[in-house]
Amino acid sequence: MPTKIEKDVLSGQDTTGHEWDGIKELNTPLPTWWVYTFYVTIVFAVVYCALYPSWPWFTGHTQGLLGYSNRTELTRELDAQAKERAAFVDRIRAASLADIRKDPELFNFAMAGGRSAFQTNCMQCHGAGGAGNTGFPNLVDDDWLWGGNIDQIYATIQHGVRNADDNSRQSLMPRFGADGILTAPQVAAVTDYVLSLSGHGKATPEGAKIWQEQCVACHQADGKGNQELGAPNLTDGIWLYGGDRDSIYRSIFFARNGSMPAWGQRLDDATIKMLAVYVHSLGGGR
Repeated sequence: MPTKIEKDVLSGQDTTGHEWDGIKELNTPLPTWWVYTFYVTIVFAVVYCALYPSWPWFTGHTQGLLGYSNRTELTRELDAQAKERAAFVDRIRAASLADIRKDPELFNFAMAGGRSAFQTNCMQCHGAGGAGNTGFPNLVDDDWLWGGNIDQIYATIQHGVRNADDNSRQSLMPRFGADGILTAPQVAAVTDYVLSLSGHGKATPEGAKIWQEQCVACHQADGKGNQELGAPNLTDGIWLYGGDRDSIYRSIFFARNGSMPAWGQRLDDATIKMLAVYVHSLGGGR
């Protein structure tokens, strides 16, 4: 309830004239530094709103006296970075892959650019570290379908695999079971033979005969494959679509003919070179 303003005996402060249950409220002013700081923030807010985009308007928002925008600033920063990168990119575009690897400065730039391009375009299939997944090759081991030296890797990235590019890697495994080339028992027999090549199965005479008739032309007599045809090595225990008996059976019965985009139609040559350098360096390049 309101009371008269009086001076508090203990603190010496005036009261506000309000009292609740015998408790009187002191009229303690804010510190001077706090009051001035508050005024400064008000002035700062007014000036900021005048200089920078801030207030909603009928057709958008106020532009501010400085005409500043985050989009403009970002564009300016990206342009500056592009100018800094241009010199290195031009050198990479003009250099051979071998020369890039020999030049420490270019190599480091190519590694950084290749890593960035890999994260943007390749990790969705091959994984962030290049370890691959079922149906997507592991790029960190030494098992390559189309060759693992840096020029072969460049060509694979540039033209892709089984696509419309005139120079793409092309090969086609027959659908031995689905197209009636072999019966189901024959597919099972050659599956056992394939497993035996890596020490995980027991070959039969029938399986060996079918192998000689149907498979040697691509995978060679010893089963070590042919990189010119993209035919995998079947003796090392590294399997793109799974190495258990059922997976191998399905690969023979239905065939596996995955596709890879021709990145040369989407990325510039300097980026392709940087990707080749990076992929080659992952650990499996030859």
